[in-house]
Amino acid sequence: MSQKSGAQPLRYEGYRSFDHLTPGEDYREFTLAKEIGRVPSRGPDLSDAQRSRVARLLADNTVISLHDHTSVFPEDITETFDYNRTGRHHTGYEGLSISGIDAVFENFMDGTCCITSQMGWKWEDVLVDLGMRYSDIAKQDFVIRAERVSDITAARENGQIALVPALEAATPIQNEVDRLDVLYGFGVRQSGIAYSESNTLGTGLRERHDGGLTYFGEKAVQRMNKLGIAIDVSHSGDRTSMDTIKTSKAPIFITHAGARSVWPTKRMKPDDVIIACAERGGVIGIEAAPHTTMSTNHPAHNLDAFMEHFTYCVDLVGIDHVAFGPDTLFGDHVGLHDTFAKHLSISAAHDGPEFDKVEYVDGVENPAEEFHHITGWLVAHDFSDDEISKVLGGNILRVLNQVW
Repeated sequence: MSQKSGAQPLRYEGYRSFDHLTPGEDYREFTLAKEIGRVPSRGPDLSDAQRSRVARLLADNTVISLHDHTSVFPEDITETFDYNRTGRHHTGYEGLSISGIDAVFENFMDGTCCITSQMGWKWEDVLVDLGMRYSDIAKQDFVIRAERVSDITAARENGQIALVPALEAATPIQNEVDRLDVLYGFGVRQSGIAYSESNTLGTGLRERHDGGLTYFGEKAVQRMNKLGIAIDVSHSGDRTSMDTIKTSKAPIFITHAGARSVWPTKRMKPDDVIIACAERGGVIGIEAAPHTTMSTNHPAHNLDAFMEHFTYCVDLVGIDHVAFGPDTLFGDHVGLHDTFAKHLSISAAHDGPEFDKVEYVDGVENPAEEFHHITGWLVAHDFSDDEISKVLGGNILRVLNQVW
């Protein structure tokens, strides 16, 4: 078992999702993707001394993923529609046990939440998605739900991983602001404004025109501030993002994105939005979902392309306002995008320069490996211990202490 500095050994003892139930009798069984070693994914070349430093940094710091999906998807990714309809996503406990992560903002099915609907985001479906995952998490004590900063601290000290419930958009609340209170009661501690399609709060990034934050959206932002729900604008349009930053009394997150100046697509954020977020005390988490954070220097999406967005944002707004929201999962992420292209507005998000399609993002492929390779890259590029501590989790904790 691995161990964090000053913490108990990790509590993982081999539990698999829904071990307490009988497959084939209590639920439909799917052959799931491997959580570890599904594909060969490489980190930077490091010396023994550098590898030792990486291990120390992961052990000594509170490591937080600002955006991920810890679900394990079917080995045959085309079965995902059927898998999602069961409402029973499996959590990648084994992969998380070697990840070095202390806390992860878990975003569940998001736009693929099609339990009863063809298109996702329905209120009842979202609650079923949350409740089903919680029912499984409650049967083990390695991954625990976190609703306050002290929960993250306690999990680290106890050899556990803190899972922070999050949603990529507030679309399910429709025009009922009190539903934010319900979501808070269900443990949700971070929410996006809009996903790619517009909703009652504001404009998503796929739309032709951005009308900004609506009056209802302003009310929703104010309620999230009062409740202590961290706000995200990763999938919101530029004007909606800027309006949200200005309306919120608390710092906000761009939980998973990159810099449009590095790769000119709508999915990336323009400099003025990144700067405005930082000026109000917020943080941008760098994204690694396939075919997002690319660059002209690295047109085949990989760890180096991903980190180019990181260094650009650090140069733009400073080390105190950048972190990582890799947006990975356990399974074929490229295949998932292909399968759910319309639900996730893939063509709109990636509309821009031509690029070489990859089978997976080499070096940032899933939650088990991402922070080992990210930290290795930072070590190989001579970032200081203090700088690495900030971007691995310190910056996120600063904002959470203000928001929660």
